[in-house]
Amino acid sequence: MSAPRPSRPAFSSLTACVAAAALLAACSSSSSVTNYDLTAPRQVRAGSSAVGQIAVAEPNAVQPLEADRIVVKDASGAVSSVPGGQWADRLPRLVQSRLIQTFENSSGLRAVSRPGGGMTPDFQLASDLRAFEIDAATGQAVVEMSVKLVNDKSGRIATTRIFTARVPVGAIDAANASQALDRALSIVLLDIVRYVGTGRAANAPST
Repeated sequence: MSAPRPSRPAFSSLTACVAAAALLAACSSSSSVTNYDLTAPRQVRAGSSAVGQIAVAEPNAVQPLEADRIVVKDASGAVSSVPGGQWADRLPRLVQSRLIQTFENSSGLRAVSRPGGGMTPDFQLASDLRAFEIDAATGQAVVEMSVKLVNDKSGRIATTRIFTARVPVGAIDAANASQALDRALSIVLLDIVRYVGTGRAANAPST
């Protein structure tokens, strides 16, 4: 009489459970995303402005800059996202908030707010977010904004100007990319506030 074969269901069940747990852990690890914020420059010296009160609109942007992705563009122009990281809010809204804060950190304006913020502005500051990305071909963080200062009473554009900054990025990962883009944005925000704060923007010939 032959000996009974050992039962294997318990071993098979344990193996399946271990495999499922490992898969779940891998999925949980790969889906972990860190939120990164942007900062507003402080102690901004912008001079005494003749602009008065400004309403800062949310910048216009196209996908993927409309979302919260940290964007990378390669030499061919193909766009992707940095894995493991994203902005703490939609990028245009985040840039708007930091631009307002930079104006607030300057003594050159009487008041600044979002449109509809309870004040009657002298000017509207409209902008387009033309670039906010890591240029993989050059290893640089690139931020470019086109800004229009519009007379709120007449609706006429007082001035239009493009502000650009490029900052080297050490590595194309979430931490390095977000830091480099934050530094590039700080340069652009300072340039915008200083330009408006000197009064040159408001005193430029109307178009």
